[in-house]
Amino acid sequence: MTATISTEQALIYAMVTMSGVEGKINAVELAEIRQLVETLPIFRDFDEQRLIAVAQEAGEILQDKEGLAAVLGLIKGALSPKLRETAYALAVEIAAADLAVGREELRFLAMLRDTLELDKLVTAAIERSAIARYQRP
Repeated sequence: MTATISTEQALIYAMVTMSGVEGKINAVELAEIRQLVETLPIFRDFDEQRLIAVAQEAGEILQDKEGLAAVLGLIKGALSPKLRETAYALAVEIAAADLAVGREELRFLAMLRDTLELDKLVTAAIERSAIARYQRP
């Protein structure tokens, strides 16, 4: 696939794909995506009004037979090595948002890690950080 997407689109694709890997996007995860787009500096120049359209783009790509591979390729192609860790961290945030991480989400995280060629120690640290943030008494 030769199409390119922006950095912001790639990060949103990662979050939307994480949210949808179990077959549906739940309201808690969708609210988390919106909150991250509204508050993180990486999205400073992104028009928040485009969030739904970008999320729908990702969903449309994912409907194809090879859609997941295509989305992963687009994400990797749009991000510098430095921002690949950011994509992984945002995907982890979405997985943790509803306080339940299922098998499909874990499988997608492994695929994302491998596609983005991230160090396993780095991804373990990102995951552990999310666990600490979402810890309950």
